Amino acid sequence: MDVTKYQDFALSHFGGFGDINLLITAFTHRSYLNEHKKTALEHNERLEFLGDAVLELVVTEYLYGNYSEPEGILTNWRSALVRTESISASGAREGFEPLLRLSRGEKRGSERARQQILANAYEAVIGALYLEKGYDAARNYITKTLLPTFQEILESGAWLDPKSRLQEMVQNKEGFTPIYKVLSEEGPDHDKLFVIGVFVNGEKMGEGSGPSKQAAQVAAATDAMKKFV
Repeated sequence: MDVTKYQDFALSHFGGFGDINLLITAFTHRSYLNEHKKTALEHNERLEFLGDAVLELVVTEYLYGNYSEPEGILTNWRSALVRTESISASGAREGFEPLLRLSRGEKRGSERARQQILANAYEAVIGALYLEKGYDAARNYITKTLLPTFQEILESGAWLDPKSRLQEMVQNKEGFTPIYKVLSEEGPDHDKLFVIGVFVNGEKMGEGSGPSKQAAQVAAATDAMKKFV
């Protein structure tokens, strides 16, 4: 293992790291241990658990201290900031990819899987930074790497759930309200699969599937939004 690249990263991003193994663990995916049982003893899930809590507190403090909107809106804004897509993008911008320790199979995984791994690593790095340098250092790093994206989230409406975003788009451009219809329903009660279409003025604009009607509606709305971007 090349420890130097982790030391260089720690020096350039945090001014150094006393326990470099803590930072290396933050980049270690569970799958890596299966192929390196003698040299890797711990994966990053415990650090991710800790970092998730620190991240949520920092974002909550920021929103509470800077905005006077009601709880529901602040909650939606926080969700948009800490969702997988947002924090994985921050990890990518920070150069996490070459530092990830993954199994050969995970290295060939889907884009969505890689996004989740990056997001988990971002939270784990926050956890490691919190243990190494304290809350203020973790807050400063989140403030520098994640919070600047909030203005873009506000401007794009990305904080709205897909159904709300689609309704806003359709009403602004077409003057209609989207209608969701169940196209099919398969499987036993404990393992249902719903396929739902979303229609605008009688025309099907999107389709999605999921284990519940709500999940399928969200998938259908996400599909339909591609036609309105």
